[in-house]
Amino acid sequence: VQLQASGGGLVQDGGSLTLSCAASERASGRFVMGWFRQAPGKEREFVAAITTSGGGSTRVANSVKGRFTISRNNAKNTVYLQMNSLKPEDTAVYYCAAANNLIFSDYDRDTRYRYWGQGTLVTVSS
Repeated sequence: VQLQASGGGLVQDGGSLTLSCAASERASGRFVMGWFRQAPGKEREFVAAITTSGGGSTRVANSVKGRFTISRNNAKNTVYLQMNSLKPEDTAVYYCAAANNLIFSDYDRDTRYRYWGQGTLVTVSS
C-alpha cells in the first residue's frame, strides 16, 4: 500500500487547512489510517486515526481535540484531516500512516504502523 499525503501549506494563526491521504489500494480487513506529525527538533507524535471499515471509529490526540477532525471517503481510498483554529505550535511535517488489524489502544503508537506517506509541511504563522 502506498500513501500520498497532500494539502499542507502556510496559514495564519487561527486559520484552517485540510490534509488528504490517498491510499493506492483498498485494504481489506480492519485497516487503520492515521496522522502523525513531527516538529523541528521534536519526536514524532500521534494526531488522529480512523478505521476504514465499519462505522469508522476514531481517536484524536488531546492536543488537537476539538480543533482537528479525521474523516474518510472509502470510495476514494482517502482519509482527511480537517484542521481548524490552527496555532503556531501545530507547525510540523504531517505524515499519514496505515496499518492492518490495529487495536484501538495502539492507534497512537507509530511503531505499529507499517505504511507511511512522504509527509506534508504545515506552517502556522503568528
